[in-house]
Amino acid sequence: MAHLFDPLRLRGLELKNRIVVSPMCQYSSTGGFANDWHFVHLGSRAVGGAALVFTEAAAVTPDGCITPADLGIWKDEHIGPLRRILSFVAAQGAVPAMQLAHAGRKASRNEPWKGGLAISESEGGWQPIHGPSPIAFDEGWQVPHALDKEEIDRIIHAFADAARRASEAGARVVEIHAAHGYLLHSFLSPLSNRRTDEYGGSFENRTRLVRDAVSAVRRIWPEENPLFLRISARDWTDGGWTADDSVELARMVASLGVDVVDCSSGGNMPRERIPLGPGYQVEFAERVKREAGVHTAAVGMITEPEQAEQIVSAGQADLILMAREFLRHPYWPLSAAHVLKQDAECPVQYARAKPK
Repeated sequence: MAHLFDPLRLRGLELKNRIVVSPMCQYSSTGGFANDWHFVHLGSRAVGGAALVFTEAAAVTPDGCITPADLGIWKDEHIGPLRRILSFVAAQGAVPAMQLAHAGRKASRNEPWKGGLAISESEGGWQPIHGPSPIAFDEGWQVPHALDKEEIDRIIHAFADAARRASEAGARVVEIHAAHGYLLHSFLSPLSNRRTDEYGGSFENRTRLVRDAVSAVRRIWPEENPLFLRISARDWTDGGWTADDSVELARMVASLGVDVVDCSSGGNMPRERIPLGPGYQVEFAERVKREAGVHTAAVGMITEPEQAEQIVSAGQADLILMAREFLRHPYWPLSAAHVLKQDAECPVQYARAKPK
C-alpha cells in the first residue's frame, strides 16, 4: 500500500513523494517568454517540498495561446529563460516539468481579470482561431476555422518540436494537454467535433489527433523520461465525452508510451452540470487506473493532507495534483508531512521554522 510521502518511480525518474504542483496559468508572459514572476512562482513551490513542479500550459504555436500573455514554447529563444527556472526547481529536489498545449477554439481572449473576452487583432488577439469544426465555444465567442489535414500535421509537429525544446530547457516530464475544451479535447468530444474525415465521427477517428500527438512527442521525448497526458474524463454534458471513453483512450495511449493519465474533467461546453465538491474528480482517476492499468493523477478540490493520503493509500490514484491550494500555501507539502507525521526534507534556510 502506497502513501502520500512514498517515492514513485516512473521510467528512469524517481519522485520523492506523490505531491505535484499542477499547471496553473499565470498570464504574465510577453511574447511567450518566462520571466522573474515564473521563477518565483515555480521556485517557491519547489522549495515547499513538491516532488514534481509543472509550468503552466506552454503554447506550442503562437496562435495556440489562450491570451497574448501566455507562456510559450514555440521557438528556440524560449529555452534560455525556462532553463534558468527549471534548473532552480531541480536544485531544490523537485522534478521540473512542462505542460504543452494548444488553446484551439478557446484562443485569443484577454486575461481572466480583464473578463476573459474575445479580443481583436488591434488588441493583441488573432484570427483565425482553430478547431475541429466551425463551432464556437459559446455565444459571443469566435467561430473557429476547421483545420485541414496539412494544418493538423503542422500542429502535431509543433507538439513534438515543443517537447524537444522542453527537454533542452531541463524538463524531465512533459504533459500533453488534452483537457478543458482546448484543441485536443475539442477533437475528442462529439459535441465540438462534427468532422466526417479521418479525424471525426467514430471514436477511433476522434481520438486520432491525441494519439498522433502522443506518438510524435514520444518519438522525440527521451526514453528514460515520463510522458503525462491530461484529459477531461467527462464532458458533464449529455452526448459528450464520457468516462467510458476515457478508459478506452487511456488504454490506447498507454500502449503508445504515456506513463500517467492526469484526470480532470469539463471545460468543453459553457453550461456543464458539474457536481463540485471535495475530490469530485477522484472517481475518474480511480476508474482509469483500475480499468486501463496505467498510473493516474487525481486533481480537483483536494486540499487537506488526510484527504490526499486517503486517495493514495486507497489506490485511487498514484499522484495528487493541486493548484489553488498551492496558490494559497506554497509550502503545503511541509505542513502535510507534519500533520501526517512523515519525514519531509525542509530547506536548511527554513529549518528554524519547521513545525515541531
